Amino acid sequence: MEFFRALTDGATHGVLHEWTGEGFAHTPWRDVVRDAHGMAAELRGLGVGPGTRVAAVLTNTPDTVRGLLAIWLAGGAVASLPLPTRGQGREAYGEQLVALSARLDPTLLLVDEELTDMVPPELGKELPVRGWSSLRGGGRVEPSPPGRDDVAFVQYSSGSTSTPKGCALTTRAIEQQLQIILHLTGGWPGADTVASWLPLSHDMGMFGCLLYSWAYDFDFVLSSPDRFGMAPRTWFRDMAEYGATMTAGTSTAVYLAARAQGRGALPRELKLRAAVIGAERVDWDTLAAATEKFRPFGLSDTAFQPAYGMAEATLAVTGKPWDRAPRALAFDGPALVEGTVIEVAPDHPKAARLVSNGVTLPGVSVRAGSGGGIAEIQVSSPSLAVGYHADPERTAARFRDGWLRTGDLGFVRDDELYVLGRADDMLSVGGRKVYASEIESAVDSLRNVRKGCAALVDAGGSGTSRLVLMVEPQGNPKDFRPIAEEAASLAMEKAGVALAECLFLARGVLPKTPSGKIQRFRCRALLDEGRLAPVARVAFA
Repeated sequence: MEFFRALTDGATHGVLHEWTGEGFAHTPWRDVVRDAHGMAAELRGLGVGPGTRVAAVLTNTPDTVRGLLAIWLAGGAVASLPLPTRGQGREAYGEQLVALSARLDPTLLLVDEELTDMVPPELGKELPVRGWSSLRGGGRVEPSPPGRDDVAFVQYSSGSTSTPKGCALTTRAIEQQLQIILHLTGGWPGADTVASWLPLSHDMGMFGCLLYSWAYDFDFVLSSPDRFGMAPRTWFRDMAEYGATMTAGTSTAVYLAARAQGRGALPRELKLRAAVIGAERVDWDTLAAATEKFRPFGLSDTAFQPAYGMAEATLAVTGKPWDRAPRALAFDGPALVEGTVIEVAPDHPKAARLVSNGVTLPGVSVRAGSGGGIAEIQVSSPSLAVGYHADPERTAARFRDGWLRTGDLGFVRDDELYVLGRADDMLSVGGRKVYASEIESAVDSLRNVRKGCAALVDAGGSGTSRLVLMVEPQGNPKDFRPIAEEAASLAMEKAGVALAECLFLARGVLPKTPSGKIQRFRCRALLDEGRLAPVARVAFA
């Protein structure tokens, strides 16, 4: 598959169904390409050509979709900057834009008109800033897209563990990844319908949904994160309405969609074959409950596809085969923390249930713990980035001899990968190792805690540990101590550690990436700087 030829010449039957804020507009891909040519002519006038980079804040608007292709048609490489994350102030986001733009040396910055006031004035003086809609125009250009071994896309991470990193992806890497996704989902060119609300600034939304649909001439139903956030039930309703066969999302999003569905009906029976679930730890109970909820509407037991991937590999690394049911096994929790894999019965008092992230995908190799041990996951893939843009130190530390050191911990069992979490999620408490994600996952299950809204940090200093749990409560509890005590009991039960304090925060305060990952390093920074204003705090003696 020649990527850019597929984008411009191959889409002859597919239709883009795009959310406009009031409803869906329906545009054949060939008309999207025509609109993109007009925008490319405008970009050429702004200096975009081969060898240039365009900094872009990618949202899910119709003009953004067309403008993305227009940049490539004009010859530029797209540098996808992070969207503002939840809890991130205007000043902090502006500083991030300035820092990333300085590394990129872009020809211009493209944003939605409503985000232009987030661009610091000093950056606007150094760099032309334009809204996507301002590029609308007529005309056609002679395409000169990046070559197969040229960097076509710089995917900046959302910064869940550190400051954003720009993964430099060649055209060849993108081509390879789209073929990998076709294998993962059992897709057939020209015959599928993909639905997504994921932000296009995120690799799952961009490569796993938009470009995948575009390249293989699928119908594509593009909603938005804001619409999903306001009404999670729209995800499955859209899929039923348009007969979607493939989608992607997070475990938390599945939980929210199933809960929001309630006892309501869907407009039509689901035709969903593949729902790739990743970007965060996958919860078995969530998948089981959602399958049960939507089974009466046609959802099969094999539809959910837990997967593992990252921007450094363009996207997918491992995944559950599309025609098999998801799998989960129970392991001795304390032994996992100490680096040993011991399978136990699901009802074992110290059991930690892990969902399999599937098998390696075509052309991909994975190194991880084996033979009963746990190790850092390393990945070799035909869709691997060439490194981090303008960041040789990070590149040298993570990319070595064709392998990526992911910073994630996991192990392989029966040829399937199980991911425990990030190495920097590991806390040291009294000389013992503690997986913060294991405690957070347990606290997530509490009735009075919002799903995906628990973060554990070590606020100690000078060699001492002081574990602080930050949560957003569900509903409007009158007494927070029982919730805190239940969370403290879970921390002791799961990891044998004592919480020093539990902070209850207002809804939307915990910093998260647009895909819903907790930004632990920002949680710790906000705590250290005294910038949190909890609605309640419960301290333990």
